[in-house]
Amino acid sequence: MLKKLKSTRGFTLIELLIAMVVIGILATLVIGNLAGATDAALLARAKAEFRTMRNAIQVYRIYNDGYPSDVNRDIPPGIEPYLSSSDTDNWPDAPWPGSVYDYDAFISGGEPTYQISIRFCEIGQPDTCNFPDLDWAQNFEINSSAYWCIEGNCKAHPSEPADYPGYCVNCTEEN
Repeated sequence: MLKKLKSTRGFTLIELLIAMVVIGILATLVIGNLAGATDAALLARAKAEFRTMRNAIQVYRIYNDGYPSDVNRDIPPGIEPYLSSSDTDNWPDAPWPGSVYDYDAFISGGEPTYQISIRFCEIGQPDTCNFPDLDWAQNFEINSSAYWCIEGNCKAHPSEPADYPGYCVNCTEEN
């Protein structure tokens, strides 16, 4: 008696659909996690650049008996000799798309204050804001910033009150 052999050449339609659903679910999980990883990487880059800039400003301060003057969304004048050319190549662009560095020198609470900020909006244009998708930026407004406090009563923006939404990058960590 001859037995009829069953063909096992391919997958059934159901098996292919199940495989596609599983791959789709895995792809969604991976892509969802990449956005958070990207912002975390941008924050790490910002911290490194803040430290580099802070160090250059401190060296400037030693050789010039004081901090540089305030500058609007650029490198403080005179600190270029204390930075490498690779540090100045992209300035004032900050890590997040559309963001820029801003060196602030102002009086806050009667005390001279010096900080480096990352601004996420073009001046006076709230529709251009591109805030990071991180917990600390959830309540940001047009003058909000992530900032590195060098000295003084640092805050999100010199013209805003101390409780205005902002994120001090180095206020909770060792400089």
